[in-house]
Amino acid sequence: QSQLVESGGGLVQPGGSLRLSCAASGFSLGNYAIGWFRQAPGKEREGVLCMSRSGGSTNYADSVKGRFTISRDNAKNMVYLQMNSLKPEDTAVYYCAAGGFCSGFVCYAQKYWGQGTQVTVSS
Repeated sequence: QSQLVESGGGLVQPGGSLRLSCAASGFSLGNYAIGWFRQAPGKEREGVLCMSRSGGSTNYADSVKGRFTISRDNAKNMVYLQMNSLKPEDTAVYYCAAGGFCSGFVCYAQKYWGQGTQVTVSS
């Protein structure tokens, strides 16, 4: 069974850091563009960043640029999202997705989605 599983969410104070992990099984992440999305309460899901299939380019939404960093370990079939200087407005359920291509910071033609992990930024 092919799937993505996120982990690493939790409660963190403003200004803190978290690292989310996204583990793939049943398929190779290296064959896909990788996107991270988030959905805050009462809001639509939004793209946060997208890494190209080759890994050679990554685009970030302005709201997270300079604070979030994606990395990919093809050998482990894992993707990571390092989130620094977290703000209350970053509170959301975060999802990773494997898809066909990036258009700006959004991953399109998603084939696989993770189940999501909750990130709460609060004092």
